[in-house]
This record gives sequence, C-alpha cells and structure tokens, in this order.
Amino acid sequence: MMRRKRRREDIAVQRIERLFELAEAAAKEDQDLRSDRYVQLARTIGMRYRVRIPRKLKIQLCKGCYALLIPGKNTRVRLREEYITTTCLRCGMEMRRPYKAPRAPSSRRK
Repeated sequence: MMRRKRRREDIAVQRIERLFELAEAAAKEDQDLRSDRYVQLARTIGMRYRVRIPRKLKIQLCKGCYALLIPGKNTRVRLREEYITTTCLRCGMEMRRPYKAPRAPSSRRK
C-alpha cells in the first residue's frame, strides 16, 4: 500500500517537471496561453496528489498570477543588498529571495 502511494507521488513529480519543461518551451515561442495552461495543469496535479512543486520550479512561478517567469521577457530581476527582487510584469507582484545558501535537507524528512 505504502509503495503504491510513493510510486504515485514519484509519477506526479515527474509529470509536474515535464509540464514545466513544456511551459518553458511554449513561453519561448510566445505561446503564453499554452504556457499558462501547462503551469495550471502542473499545479492541479500537485494539489490532487498532495505533492509539492520542487523548489527549483516553484521560484519560476509568479505568486500572484501563477505565470511562468522568464527573466527579460515577463520578469524584471533586481539585485539588492540582502535579497533578489523579482517583479512579474504581468501582475506587478514582487517576490524576494535572500542570497544565503539554502539549508541542507532535514534528516527527519524522507
């Protein structure tokens, strides 16, 4: 039973990663509606199977309109003293990320 659940979660993460790849390719070809749909599907899969979107992909999403952020195209990136400011040019939402290195994964989490 537990193995089956783990397998579903692994498949869900793989599909989420693939949908982000497709969204990035569509956004580079100026197909914003298709890109938005891929991101929406990835979020739906994550919610349905209760799987987190990987951090490296999550920082590519706007927290306001859930658009795929591509620097220079629909995103403005500014470097501040202690953090990086990313501004979505679609909705105007500003996201801040600190410079400090991410923490090592917890030993309690598997």
